[in-house]
Amino acid sequence: MPDAQEGLFAAVDALLEEAAGTLPPPGERVRLREAGSLTQAQVAKALRVRRETVADWEAARKEPRPPKRAAYIRLLEGLAARHPVSEPTAAPTPPPESEVHPAPSAAPSSPAAAERAEGEAAAPVAPSRPRRAVEPSQAPHRPARTTPRTKVVAEKTAPKRPAPVPADVDPRFGNGPLGVLDGDGSLYCVGGLVLDCPATTLPALVEWTLAEAKLGAPRLHKSGKDSDPLIVLTAGAAELLGLPATLEDRRGLRLPEDHKAVKQLTKADWKLTRRGFGPWVRIYRSADGGRRRCVQLAVLPWGALDARSWGDTGQLPPAEVAAVLGTYATRVLTPRGSTAVCGLELMSALRPPTRAVRDETTGSWVSGPLPGSLTEPVDPAPPEAPMEHPVVAARYPRFHERTPAEALDEEAYDWFRPLTDEECTQGYTHAVGIDVNMAFAAAANRLNVGLGPATHVRAPAFDPKLPGSWLVDLSQLDLDPRLPSPFTPRGDRPEGPGWYSTSTVAYALELGARVRPVEAYVRHEHGAYLDPWYARLRDAYLETMADLGVTTGMSDEEFLAAMAHHKDADAGRAAVLSAVKSTVKGGIGKLRERPQSARHTYGEGWPALQRPTWSPHIRAELIGKARTNMHRKMTKLASVGRYPVAVLSDCAVYVSRGPSPLDFLPYTPEGKPLPGGFRLGVNPGMVKHEGTQDFLWLASMIEDEQLNPARHIKGTDAVADGE
Repeated sequence: MPDAQEGLFAAVDALLEEAAGTLPPPGERVRLREAGSLTQAQVAKALRVRRETVADWEAARKEPRPPKRAAYIRLLEGLAARHPVSEPTAAPTPPPESEVHPAPSAAPSSPAAAERAEGEAAAPVAPSRPRRAVEPSQAPHRPARTTPRTKVVAEKTAPKRPAPVPADVDPRFGNGPLGVLDGDGSLYCVGGLVLDCPATTLPALVEWTLAEAKLGAPRLHKSGKDSDPLIVLTAGAAELLGLPATLEDRRGLRLPEDHKAVKQLTKADWKLTRRGFGPWVRIYRSADGGRRRCVQLAVLPWGALDARSWGDTGQLPPAEVAAVLGTYATRVLTPRGSTAVCGLELMSALRPPTRAVRDETTGSWVSGPLPGSLTEPVDPAPPEAPMEHPVVAARYPRFHERTPAEALDEEAYDWFRPLTDEECTQGYTHAVGIDVNMAFAAAANRLNVGLGPATHVRAPAFDPKLPGSWLVDLSQLDLDPRLPSPFTPRGDRPEGPGWYSTSTVAYALELGARVRPVEAYVRHEHGAYLDPWYARLRDAYLETMADLGVTTGMSDEEFLAAMAHHKDADAGRAAVLSAVKSTVKGGIGKLRERPQSARHTYGEGWPALQRPTWSPHIRAELIGKARTNMHRKMTKLASVGRYPVAVLSDCAVYVSRGPSPLDFLPYTPEGKPLPGGFRLGVNPGMVKHEGTQDFLWLASMIEDEQLNPARHIKGTDAVADGE
């Protein structure tokens, strides 16, 4: 009886906490915090949440949940008691907008300036409209424009009654990291803010953005660079600025250099990067006194937002596009191209290659390498380089197919096996796929990677703390054929010596192999370069999953139920989630980017090789660790009689007597997941339900079609879907 009573009391206490009080309106929440001279970061630290969460509460984008809700209400009530609302004073009624006259300008400084000013005064000037806040999901109704625009209005007056910039926001970027420009001149920013952009040409747009828009984002590392403002162009905005509806050059994806828009920029002394004017374009001038002068554009009708990464974001109304991209920019970084490009750029933003150091000779500050970063491009070791690389071309004929003893082949799993007689006769009814959350991001955590050039050594002693590539024979290990080999992507047993990353060779030692390397390319300069990259993407992933109703600490049943419908909760947040996951995989792929130009000549270099982050050895190290992590967990399940029938990258398929992962995942007598095995949950490295098919489908896929069931367990082609 006492236990039952305590349970009732606990339930009542939970109700009281949920009804602890009502939250004041969003504007009042901001006022109370600012009246108490508190920053969002201070509130977040006290309530043990992220600063972005407090910002969402203050903007009413989401509401706090128990037990944070009661604590937040208590804070606001305490601040309200100390800082009550003062009685408003009567303010003079402003004159109608038609009666507002601009202040006289300063006298021209030269005859030429006077002539220019006279010409400008004669031209009709578009009236300045105040910026205003709207709900991101609702585009405001706009009356028809009655006043013509000027050709270039770079000196437009400031908006009336500008909204105050929160204390913890850099005033240079008070309007957020980006804006989405529509065809009527509306610039939709983060948080529902809308600015009136007067520009009708590309040079005017760039000038206005740098002078008045207050867009951008502060650097992620003290030695890094602030993010340049991003302007996203809708189809209407592209037409307004004189851009074509589609790109005729489908191979190069760029405007021809003689296009009118490009000529306008060149005439105004603006420059383009080597990739030219494409779906993502960077327009810049040389820095002025250390101040960057650069604006990025993303052209939506040209496919700037790939549907495989962003879903239908490119088709949404401008305000919603701003909300999706703004969330990504806040949690990851301001988009700078594809999600693959963003993944690579994030590495450099968090670990810049250089820092300011004082020259002891002159006493001035100069640029120097930043310890722990990739500071300069280095050549790969011959087995690490792709076939087009000059290092390989110098060793082998063009069409030579390198053997495992000549090339490092650290790739993700693509393996399946025939069903055993026991599996066919034991009454299994389903095939169930489980997928590791953020598997490659999880592998990056605390991963020791090389930061400098490789040193070639003969017959070295293996050192698991020394990243590199090792030529070693791992074929002597006799492993269970119901499991894939951890040493090859196809899961086949090695037939002789081969090149492996340190992660893979260390796992071979763990399995009892005799490791005697023939030779190696090792990197004595090394460190956990990817740790901050992993941490930021992990936090972005978990926060976005929480927005979609999937949180840490859920029971297995609650987690599976939440995951079944999490993408239906909010299409915009689901798009952010997809982009975050694509950022991980794409960024890793960019570490070994191959030639993109059809005009590339075999054996010659390509632009990606000039990046310090072109590091195929890091990619190999990371994928090797992800694959061996997968094998370690499968081996643990095999110890209790559970064997996979197929694996594709981070998805494993098991036979089951029911349709749920709960029907085959092993648990201890205490009801806990098997230690060291797969565990359901939202955290990176845990697993989710990937899909279920019936047992006859599995048998047909393997025996008749000879296809990997893990590729199709969801009912679609996982690779084609960008998985």
